[in-house]
Amino acid sequence: MDSIDRKILAELQRDGRLSLTELAERVNLSLSPCHRRVRALEQSGAITGYRANLDPTKMGFNFVAIVFATLKEGDKKAVSAFEAAVEEIPQIVLAQRLFGDPDYLMHVVTRDLSAFQKLYDDKLSAMPGVQHLRSTLVMKTVVQDRPFPLETLKQG
Repeated sequence: MDSIDRKILAELQRDGRLSLTELAERVNLSLSPCHRRVRALEQSGAITGYRANLDPTKMGFNFVAIVFATLKEGDKKAVSAFEAAVEEIPQIVLAQRLFGDPDYLMHVVTRDLSAFQKLYDDKLSAMPGVQHLRSTLVMKTVVQDRPFPLETLKQG
């Protein structure tokens, strides 16, 4: 990945709706080479998709919790079963497997505390292999969906 690819990615992170013509102008390329580079970045997996960023509160998700899960067992079968269960719960908008304890960190959105309690009691606590769950409430989101700092990758 060279400096032009990083410029393309930086511009697309800022505005994924840029036309190829606008993008080419911003990175000082003609249209065809810019299009080839974008296609190559998509095919390589550097660009994984395009989407709109939504304000959770405008959608009715006024409650955000971080839930930490520790599994009873760490074998492949237990991990696969737990991760399959996580994928089936749409209110889990981010799930990450961690090194150490706890095993997982999950961001959960619901409309309010009572909806979270119901989700916790009915689904989260019933996920396979869970030894224990711990939750904390998000008071304020300070940074969300920040673009990757591509300028820090410059070859020196």
